[in-house]
Amino acid sequence: MSIETTTPGHLECLDRIAAVVGEPNLIVDRDLVAGYSVDWTRRFSGPAVAVVRPGSVAEVAAVLADCSAAGLPVIPQGGNTSMVGGSVPAPTGVPPLILSTLRLRRLDPVDDLAGAVTVGAGVTLAEVADHVRRAGWTYGVDLAARDTATIGGTCATNAGGIRVCAYGMTRDQVIGAEFVRADGSIISRLDGLPKDNTGYHLTGLMVGSEGTLGVITAVRLRLHRPVGTTTVGLVGVPDMAAALDLVESAVPEGERLLAAEIIDAEGIRLVREVAGLQPPLEQEWPYLLLLEVSGDWLELPADSDAVVAMDTATAARLWEYRERQPDAISALGVAHKLDISVPLPRLDQVATAARSCAPGDARVVVFGHLRDGNLHVEIAGVPAGDNELDRAIFAITAEAGGVLSAEHGVGRAKAQWLHLSRSAAEIDTMREIKRAMDPAGVLNPGALLPLS
Repeated sequence: MSIETTTPGHLECLDRIAAVVGEPNLIVDRDLVAGYSVDWTRRFSGPAVAVVRPGSVAEVAAVLADCSAAGLPVIPQGGNTSMVGGSVPAPTGVPPLILSTLRLRRLDPVDDLAGAVTVGAGVTLAEVADHVRRAGWTYGVDLAARDTATIGGTCATNAGGIRVCAYGMTRDQVIGAEFVRADGSIISRLDGLPKDNTGYHLTGLMVGSEGTLGVITAVRLRLHRPVGTTTVGLVGVPDMAAALDLVESAVPEGERLLAAEIIDAEGIRLVREVAGLQPPLEQEWPYLLLLEVSGDWLELPADSDAVVAMDTATAARLWEYRERQPDAISALGVAHKLDISVPLPRLDQVATAARSCAPGDARVVVFGHLRDGNLHVEIAGVPAGDNELDRAIFAITAEAGGVLSAEHGVGRAKAQWLHLSRSAAEIDTMREIKRAMDPAGVLNPGALLPLS
């Protein structure tokens, strides 16, 4: 047993927390704590005093009340799939307590009349999808990390994923929330009424707050009826402008676009190297466009170099070229994983400029959610601490009218550059909200908002 260096007051706080959650749910062994202290990219990590795993909203409240009184920083963490250091400690400063929400496992029956379900923060996206599918519904958020990413984490970061063009971001799915403020007070708005005009929308405020305003313990989610049969196709295109034109014409009349994903040639080469996949098309193209639509066919030009899935197995194989992209570049080492949002007419411009920022011996792949203007620029072969590369790409994005985070959040990785996407007045307003909700500054310090 060992604990990172901390103050006597913090040690007394941990003793009280152990009494609340039970000693097995307070992890202090350094080797075990280390597993919670590094984010998915492996670029961001820092020391933590311990990990606490509360099993109820009452336990979360008791933990936060104690930490707030003791001045012990707390970092909320779900599945720890963050790519921006938002769910792990900073390398310097007071070692925080990591609050894992994985034991918050509430999973209520689906409310068929309302088309909604109430879910605990520790339930994964995949578990929610399976739960509501059995009741004849679908949840509007899906992403490659579905087996690990939790509902609490995706709500705290306002996650996007592959279905945004059909259903919107996570914020569009959350119709109620239960959360705990830094002082331990519990706020519960889980009724999910379609009309509730009684003041500030606190649920909306919590979604995307990245654990800086409170700890989400449960949410009420809006559900959708499944579309039925879908068709998946992979099409070669010369550039993203041509891909956007094809998206507009490929969806048959009366059908719905469910996904429009773009993958560059380097990404296809890399995923083939790492995963052993076969060439998807007859020739190599600068980009491949992956489409999924409702119905039985795609409206593609007769001369398209394309493959259209005729069964679910083939559809799953086509999706592999897209969903294996993050893991493929991570196999080369610690990679820079940048997530930017760009006006649609400037996608090609920004992608070309971003590639030019990397040294010639680096591997650069560009992929993402085309119809949403969301590009993932991932670079291997550059030192993990080379923040100048990130800054240069964020500056290019801002000059093009885009923002430095489309769906991953700001975290600690991008906080210093928040001013590229938000005005001074906006950042000041965010700070005022933070002070009102967390006056002691114990919740996720340094995430989203830079430390002043």
